[in-house]
Amino acid sequence: MTETTVNDAEIAKFTAMAEQWWDPKGKFKPLHKFNPVRLAYIRDNLVRHFGRDATSIRPFEGLTILDVGCGGGLLCEPLTRLGATVTGIDAAERNIAIARIHAEQSGLAIDYRATTSEALVAAGERFDVVLNMEVVEHVDNVTLYMKSCADLVAPGGLMFTATLNRTARSMAFAVIGAEYVLRWLPRGTHDWNKFLTPEEIKAQIRRNNLRVTGETGVVFHPLADEWKLSSDMGINYMVLAERRTA
Repeated sequence: MTETTVNDAEIAKFTAMAEQWWDPKGKFKPLHKFNPVRLAYIRDNLVRHFGRDATSIRPFEGLTILDVGCGGGLLCEPLTRLGATVTGIDAAERNIAIARIHAEQSGLAIDYRATTSEALVAAGERFDVVLNMEVVEHVDNVTLYMKSCADLVAPGGLMFTATLNRTARSMAFAVIGAEYVLRWLPRGTHDWNKFLTPEEIKAQIRRNNLRVTGETGVVFHPLADEWKLSSDMGINYMVLAERRTA
Protein backbone atom coordinates (compact mmCIF):
# COMPACT_ATOMS: atom_id res chain seq x y z
CA MET A 1 0.00 0.00 0.00
CA THR A 2 1.33 3.41 -0.93
CA GLU A 3 -0.95 5.48 1.32
CA THR A 4 -0.63 5.39 5.08
CA THR A 5 -2.17 7.02 8.14
CA VAL A 6 0.99 6.56 10.22
CA ASN A 7 2.71 9.68 11.55
CA ASP A 8 6.22 8.57 12.55
CA ALA A 9 6.71 11.44 15.01
CA GLU A 10 3.49 10.55 16.83
CA ILE A 11 4.46 6.87 16.95
CA ALA A 12 7.85 7.77 18.45
CA LYS A 13 6.16 10.00 21.03
CA PHE A 14 3.87 7.28 22.33
CA THR A 15 6.50 4.56 22.07
CA ALA A 16 8.67 6.58 24.46
CA MET A 17 5.87 6.50 27.05
CA ALA A 18 4.73 2.91 26.45
CA GLU A 19 6.01 1.48 29.73
CA GLN A 20 3.61 3.74 31.64
CA TRP A 21 0.34 2.70 30.01
CA TRP A 22 -0.93 0.88 33.09
CA ASP A 23 0.41 3.28 35.71
CA PRO A 24 -2.61 5.30 36.91
CA LYS A 25 -0.27 7.93 38.35
CA GLY A 26 2.07 8.08 35.34
CA LYS A 27 1.98 9.98 32.05
CA PHE A 28 -1.33 8.38 31.09
CA LYS A 29 -3.05 9.43 34.32
CA PRO A 30 -5.48 11.73 32.42
CA LEU A 31 -6.53 8.81 30.21
CA HIS A 32 -7.13 6.60 33.26
CA LYS A 33 -9.37 9.37 34.62
CA PHE A 34 -11.12 9.68 31.26
CA ASN A 35 -11.58 5.94 30.73
CA PRO A 36 -14.68 5.35 32.92
CA VAL A 37 -16.86 7.90 31.13
CA ARG A 38 -15.96 6.73 27.63
CA LEU A 39 -16.33 3.08 28.62
CA ALA A 40 -19.79 3.78 30.08
CA TYR A 41 -20.80 5.59 26.89
CA ILE A 42 -19.65 2.65 24.77
CA ARG A 43 -21.33 0.10 27.04
CA ASP A 44 -24.68 1.90 27.20
CA ASN A 45 -24.87 2.34 23.44
CA LEU A 46 -23.87 -1.25 22.69
CA VAL A 47 -26.54 -2.53 25.08
CA ARG A 48 -29.15 -0.33 23.43
CA HIS A 49 -28.15 -0.93 19.80
CA PHE A 50 -27.62 -4.68 19.99
CA GLY A 51 -30.46 -5.33 22.43
CA ARG A 52 -28.28 -6.78 25.17
CA ASP A 53 -29.12 -7.37 28.82
CA ALA A 54 -27.63 -4.50 30.82
CA THR A 55 -27.71 -6.58 34.01
CA SER A 56 -25.65 -9.41 32.52
CA ILE A 57 -22.05 -9.88 33.64
CA ARG A 58 -20.99 -10.57 30.03
CA PRO A 59 -23.53 -8.72 27.86
CA PHE A 60 -21.35 -8.58 24.76
CA GLU A 61 -20.85 -12.30 24.10
CA GLY A 62 -20.65 -12.85 20.34
CA LEU A 63 -19.80 -9.24 19.45
CA THR A 64 -16.52 -8.45 17.69
CA ILE A 65 -14.90 -5.16 18.68
CA LEU A 66 -11.89 -3.45 17.09
CA ASP A 67 -9.99 -0.78 19.07
CA VAL A 68 -7.94 1.30 16.62
CA GLY A 69 -4.89 2.88 18.25
CA CYS A 70 -5.44 0.73 21.33
CA GLY A 71 -2.26 1.78 23.14
CA GLY A 72 -1.76 -0.41 26.18
CA GLY A 73 -5.29 -1.81 26.05
CA LEU A 74 -7.19 0.41 28.49
CA LEU A 75 -10.44 -0.17 26.60
CA CYS A 76 -9.68 -3.64 25.25
CA GLU A 77 -9.42 -5.29 28.65
CA PRO A 78 -12.72 -4.15 30.22
CA LEU A 79 -14.62 -4.87 26.98
CA THR A 80 -13.14 -8.36 26.91
CA ARG A 81 -14.31 -8.88 30.49
CA LEU A 82 -17.78 -7.87 29.32
CA GLY A 83 -17.74 -10.81 26.91
CA ALA A 84 -16.70 -9.25 23.58
CA THR A 85 -14.15 -10.75 21.21
CA VAL A 86 -11.69 -7.86 21.05
CA THR A 87 -8.96 -6.99 18.56
CA GLY A 88 -6.60 -4.14 19.46
CA ILE A 89 -4.35 -2.57 16.85
CA ASP A 90 -1.65 0.06 17.15
CA ALA A 91 1.06 1.25 14.78
CA ALA A 92 3.53 1.42 17.69
CA GLU A 93 4.94 -2.07 18.24
CA ARG A 94 6.02 -1.24 21.79
CA ASN A 95 2.44 -0.37 22.73
CA ILE A 96 1.29 -3.75 21.46
CA ALA A 97 4.05 -5.53 23.38
CA ILE A 98 2.98 -3.84 26.62
CA ALA A 99 -0.69 -4.58 25.91
CA ARG A 100 0.02 -8.28 25.30
CA ILE A 101 2.00 -8.64 28.51
CA HIS A 102 -0.68 -6.96 30.61
CA ALA A 103 -3.49 -9.01 29.04
CA GLU A 104 -1.56 -12.22 29.68
CA GLN A 105 -0.98 -11.23 33.29
CA SER A 106 -4.70 -10.49 33.59
CA GLY A 107 -5.70 -13.83 32.08
CA LEU A 108 -7.44 -12.22 29.10
CA ALA A 109 -7.43 -13.42 25.48
CA ILE A 110 -7.14 -10.33 23.26
CA ASP A 111 -5.98 -10.30 19.65
CA TYR A 112 -3.33 -7.56 19.67
CA ARG A 113 -1.64 -6.63 16.39
CA ALA A 114 0.98 -4.06 15.38
CA THR A 115 -0.80 -2.85 12.27
CA THR A 116 -3.04 -0.11 10.85
CA SER A 117 -6.70 0.33 10.01
CA GLU A 118 -5.96 0.56 6.29
CA ALA A 119 -4.09 -2.77 6.42
CA LEU A 120 -7.13 -4.46 7.97
CA VAL A 121 -9.34 -3.03 5.22
CA ALA A 122 -6.96 -4.43 2.60
CA ALA A 123 -7.29 -7.83 4.32
CA GLY A 124 -11.09 -7.63 4.05
CA GLU A 125 -11.81 -7.62 7.80
CA ARG A 126 -15.05 -6.34 9.37
CA PHE A 127 -16.19 -5.87 12.98
CA ASP A 128 -19.48 -5.28 14.77
CA VAL A 129 -17.96 -2.30 16.58
CA VAL A 130 -15.02 -0.04 15.67
CA LEU A 131 -13.55 2.22 18.36
CA ASN A 132 -11.77 5.30 17.02
CA MET A 133 -10.96 6.92 20.36
CA GLU A 134 -8.54 9.83 20.76
CA VAL A 135 -6.60 8.76 17.65
CA VAL A 136 -7.67 10.89 14.69
CA GLU A 137 -5.78 13.93 16.04
CA HIS A 138 -2.53 11.93 15.90
CA VAL A 139 -2.64 10.48 12.38
CA ASP A 140 -1.54 11.57 8.95
CA ASN A 141 -4.11 11.61 6.13
CA VAL A 142 -7.31 12.06 8.14
CA THR A 143 -9.45 11.31 5.08
CA LEU A 144 -7.84 7.89 4.57
CA TYR A 145 -7.94 7.16 8.29
CA MET A 146 -11.64 7.92 8.69
CA LYS A 147 -12.47 5.98 5.52
CA SER A 148 -10.54 2.94 6.70
CA CYS A 149 -12.21 2.99 10.12
CA ALA A 150 -15.65 3.29 8.50
CA ASP A 151 -14.89 0.49 6.03
CA LEU A 152 -14.16 -1.84 8.95
CA VAL A 153 -17.71 -1.51 10.34
CA ALA A 154 -19.89 -4.50 9.44
CA PRO A 155 -23.51 -3.97 8.30
CA GLY A 156 -25.59 -3.12 11.34
CA GLY A 157 -22.45 -2.21 13.28
CA LEU A 158 -21.32 0.89 15.14
CA MET A 159 -18.33 3.24 15.12
CA PHE A 160 -17.40 5.45 18.07
CA THR A 161 -15.16 8.47 17.44
CA ALA A 162 -13.70 10.53 20.28
CA THR A 163 -11.43 13.52 19.81
CA LEU A 164 -10.82 17.19 20.64
CA ASN A 165 -12.62 20.16 19.13
CA ARG A 166 -10.57 22.88 17.44
CA THR A 167 -11.64 25.89 19.51
CA ALA A 168 -10.01 28.63 21.54
CA ARG A 169 -11.15 26.80 24.67
CA SER A 170 -9.45 23.56 23.62
CA MET A 171 -6.22 25.49 23.05
CA ALA A 172 -6.53 27.07 26.49
CA PHE A 173 -7.52 23.95 28.43
CA ALA A 174 -6.41 20.87 26.48
CA VAL A 175 -3.05 22.20 25.33
CA ILE A 176 -1.84 25.15 27.43
CA GLY A 177 -3.65 24.11 30.62
CA ALA A 178 -3.16 20.34 30.48
CA GLU A 179 0.40 20.35 29.11
CA TYR A 180 2.00 23.55 30.40
CA VAL A 181 0.11 24.67 33.53
CA LEU A 182 -1.32 21.57 35.20
CA ARG A 183 1.24 19.26 33.55
CA TRP A 184 -1.32 16.47 33.20
CA LEU A 185 0.28 15.55 29.87
CA PRO A 186 3.83 15.79 28.48
CA ARG A 187 4.43 18.93 26.46
CA GLY A 188 3.82 18.34 22.77
CA THR A 189 1.25 15.57 23.29
CA HIS A 190 -1.27 17.46 21.15
CA ASP A 191 -1.06 19.69 18.09
CA TRP A 192 -4.07 22.02 18.22
CA ASN A 193 -3.94 22.47 14.44
CA LYS A 194 -4.77 18.77 14.02
CA PHE A 195 -7.93 18.96 16.14
CA LEU A 196 -11.20 18.50 14.22
CA THR A 197 -14.57 20.10 14.84
CA PRO A 198 -17.67 17.93 15.32
CA GLU A 199 -18.98 19.07 11.95
CA GLU A 200 -15.74 18.02 10.25
CA ILE A 201 -15.86 14.60 11.92
CA LYS A 202 -19.52 14.10 11.06
CA ALA A 203 -18.87 15.10 7.43
CA GLN A 204 -16.14 12.45 7.24
CA ILE A 205 -18.49 9.85 8.75
CA ARG A 206 -21.34 10.60 6.35
CA ARG A 207 -18.98 10.66 3.37
CA ASN A 208 -18.15 7.05 4.18
CA ASN A 209 -21.75 5.83 4.21
CA LEU A 210 -22.32 5.75 7.95
CA ARG A 211 -25.20 7.48 9.71
CA VAL A 212 -24.55 9.70 12.73
CA THR A 213 -26.86 8.58 15.53
CA GLY A 214 -25.49 10.39 18.57
CA GLU A 215 -23.01 12.91 19.89
CA THR A 216 -21.96 14.16 23.30
CA GLY A 217 -19.46 16.42 24.93
CA VAL A 218 -17.24 15.29 27.80
CA VAL A 219 -16.23 17.77 30.50
CA PHE A 220 -13.99 17.59 33.56
CA HIS A 221 -15.50 18.42 36.95
CA PRO A 222 -12.59 19.44 39.19
CA LEU A 223 -14.50 19.29 42.49
CA ALA A 224 -15.59 15.71 41.81
CA ASP A 225 -12.25 14.96 40.09
CA GLU A 226 -14.03 13.12 37.29
CA TRP A 227 -15.17 13.40 33.69
CA LYS A 228 -18.88 13.49 32.84
CA LEU A 229 -20.99 13.55 29.70
CA SER A 230 -22.26 17.00 28.75
CA SER A 231 -24.03 18.94 26.03
CA ASP A 232 -20.87 21.09 25.87
CA MET A 233 -18.77 19.83 22.93
CA GLY A 234 -16.36 22.75 23.01
CA ILE A 235 -13.32 20.71 24.10
CA ASN A 236 -13.72 16.90 24.28
CA TYR A 237 -16.51 15.12 22.44
CA MET A 238 -17.66 11.74 21.10
CA VAL A 239 -19.70 10.89 18.00
CA LEU A 240 -21.62 7.65 17.42
CA ALA A 241 -22.39 6.31 13.95
CA GLU A 242 -23.89 3.15 12.45
CA ARG A 243 -23.78 1.27 9.18
CA ARG A 244 -27.25 0.28 8.08
CA THR A 245 -27.89 -3.35 7.28
CA ALA A 246 -29.16 -2.49 3.78
